[in-house]
Amino acid sequence: MKGNKKWRLGHIWDELRHHAPFTAFSACVALILLGVLMTVLSLSKAQMSECCHGLFHVFHPVHILLSATATTAMFWRHERRLLKAVIVGLIGSLGICGISDVFLPFLGGTILGIGIEFHWCLITHPMTIVPFTIFGVLLGLVSADVVHGRGSTIFSHSSHVFISTMATMLYLTAFGHIEWTLRIAETFLIIFLGVIIPCCTSDIIFPLLLSKSVDVMDECDDT
Repeated sequence: MKGNKKWRLGHIWDELRHHAPFTAFSACVALILLGVLMTVLSLSKAQMSECCHGLFHVFHPVHILLSATATTAMFWRHERRLLKAVIVGLIGSLGICGISDVFLPFLGGTILGIGIEFHWCLITHPMTIVPFTIFGVLLGLVSADVVHGRGSTIFSHSSHVFISTMATMLYLTAFGHIEWTLRIAETFLIIFLGVIIPCCTSDIIFPLLLSKSVDVMDECDDT
């Protein structure tokens, strides 16, 4: 048991270490894409905020779906308890994605002295979020059975990280941080920390720690 816990911690650290460069790359892409959007459209501050507000409500539900898929698939690979897998998928996506897309950007903006508005879609309009969560959980259960090993989680997690960086960036711009180009380094740091900590927690740490039976040899073979 002690060795298994030690292996889990080592595996979690290994996953975080490998995902850090991709998260940084995704954050840079998010900054570039939004910068191009601002330049090409030549929108006013109010128009840009409104545009990002609409895009956020596209990326955030998709982020929830991908997170639910990756979290559920990760847990289902190691422990075949349906109700527990569904609960893990729901909490890992609805709770932790809210931290990534809303709470951490809000906190980061507040620390920087930027007036970021707090907006949590799960509370304000849950029916735009809940259906994506349910579908993501079902997709995670199916993908873990159809695609064996890490194939069931690599695509959904990689997509999840990229979409998450876009959702975080769009939240910042939509709800108060419209002049982010003047503080681009701080903005990058908010996005990076706001993605890698919650997303790796929901997709990797959360389901692995809650799973009672992790096949060490299977994971080693997959890597």
